[in-house]
Amino acid sequence: MTGSAAGAVENCDPRAARNRGRKLRDGVFVTRVGLSIPAAVNYDTWEQAGRHIARVVDSSAWCLGDWIIYGQSRYTDRYRRAVEAAGLDYQTIRNYAWVARRFDLSRRREALSFQHHAEVAALPPGQQDYWLDRAEQHDWSRNELRRNVRGGRQKKTAVSRETGVLPRIAPAAERVERWRIAAERSGSTLEEWICARLDSAASLALTAHHADTGVEV
Repeated sequence: MTGSAAGAVENCDPRAARNRGRKLRDGVFVTRVGLSIPAAVNYDTWEQAGRHIARVVDSSAWCLGDWIIYGQSRYTDRYRRAVEAAGLDYQTIRNYAWVARRFDLSRRREALSFQHHAEVAALPPGQQDYWLDRAEQHDWSRNELRRNVRGGRQKKTAVSRETGVLPRIAPAAERVERWRIAAERSGSTLEEWICARLDSAASLALTAHHADTGVEV
């Protein structure tokens, strides 16, 4: 056994372990630098410790996301300093915050992981709930949820092509606002403006394709 492994799995004095960290399961203690696990710990205790750690990690992602959201709204000029002082990676925290913003506390599923929620965070709320419901019902892993969501999108795209129905998109609010302002300045409704821009873009693309290939579309 290596030195690091020997330090993690050891026949330790329970009182000394308590002084070093917090009890997780029977004989298993969490310390600042890892787990203190007795050499003779039984399988059930070991497995339950792993489940507990997974829940803590999952909860931490939600909590860090909520924490930075509060800091961004309350301490706009200082929250980056707090992130650095805590030794956290800002991009990772921003990712947590993005997912947390997409789900109010009341819509978060305790039976599913943070990563389950992250897989559907970009979808509209109704579709988020649909896929999370199915993930709960069928006990899907994060990867299974991802595969099913992608499969659902591919089927929807195929149906849209057959029926002539446009796929639903969910652009960021700031993009929609820019489009709306541009439409108003051109004297058009948002729908008319979008259709006109799509027609213009299609004409340019088809003209370029014809010039490159000599094939009319």
